[in-house]
Amino acid sequence: MGLLARLRKEWFIVGIVLVILSAKLQPSFGVKGGPLKPEVTIAYVAVSLIFFNSGLSLKTEELTSALLHVRLHLFVQSFTLIFFPLAVWLLLKLLELSSIDQWLLRGLQTVSCMPPPVSSAVILTKAVGGNEAAAIFNSAFGSFLGIVVTPMLLLLFLGSSSSVPFTSIFSQLFMTVVVPLILGQVCRSFLRDFLERRKPPFGTISSAVLLMIIYTTFCDTFSNPNIELDPVSLLLVVFIIFSIQISFMLLTFTMSTRSRSGFSPADTVAIVFCSTHKSLTLGIPMLKIVFEGYEHLSLISVPLLIYHPAQILLGSVLVPTIRNWMTNQQKSSLLLR
Repeated sequence: MGLLARLRKEWFIVGIVLVILSAKLQPSFGVKGGPLKPEVTIAYVAVSLIFFNSGLSLKTEELTSALLHVRLHLFVQSFTLIFFPLAVWLLLKLLELSSIDQWLLRGLQTVSCMPPPVSSAVILTKAVGGNEAAAIFNSAFGSFLGIVVTPMLLLLFLGSSSSVPFTSIFSQLFMTVVVPLILGQVCRSFLRDFLERRKPPFGTISSAVLLMIIYTTFCDTFSNPNIELDPVSLLLVVFIIFSIQISFMLLTFTMSTRSRSGFSPADTVAIVFCSTHKSLTLGIPMLKIVFEGYEHLSLISVPLLIYHPAQILLGSVLVPTIRNWMTNQQKSSLLLR
């Protein structure tokens, strides 16, 4: 694959780098009160557009086929929204004794509170040949669940309620997340045939809007002279993120392949990806709402911006290995019959 083709394929990662550089060069354009007016265009219009787009693209009719696999759903949702945040919280108690930037550590906690993503876990599960229906259900259901659970976890672990009113956060979440999501689903029911025929680029639209949110977040950072990003802390956080992902993928794999687990090899693939992946598309807008006014919001966002490409990179590298394992397991089960 040529360089141009690679850049086109990874345009979103390239876009993140470019918008951060743009924010560094001209932060005044995207700061609160600046020409872009992010307090309106981002806080309300952009966030609402992302969730309306999610509602429009979520195929709820596909979720019913996976609905009855309750044990698998309980495993994934409890792991990603209960075990994951608690385990990271305990890890951070140890890391607080280190010299790593405390705001980056808080960012690691925010990553742990995020729901599974709507797309990447499904794409990787499909690439391996795993239980795609279960991956679709858990990604979509986790996104819906995350609308309520994620803000509560953020407030519980990071205590932003001391400076941001709890009712204000949820009223804004309701208006910019829940309402657009429901409207998107209602519109989908009327436009289903058109959407199936034309297949609009929902992922591209959400990613483009997401780049705007990232841009304004970093404009706020670079316009504040009191904030500095320590390179050593950043490298350590990258190492921690990869360590967390590998450890949790191994843990979910071990737990779901036990003889009495009741999960098939295809189920295990869906569990490994859905339990360990975290949503950037839902996460950044939620952080923008819950931590509105925090001068360190961009530092808190950095681990999530790293986690997103890291989970795709790691998952893509492991696809051939996991596919070979699943094929061997299926062959073994056929021989035993």
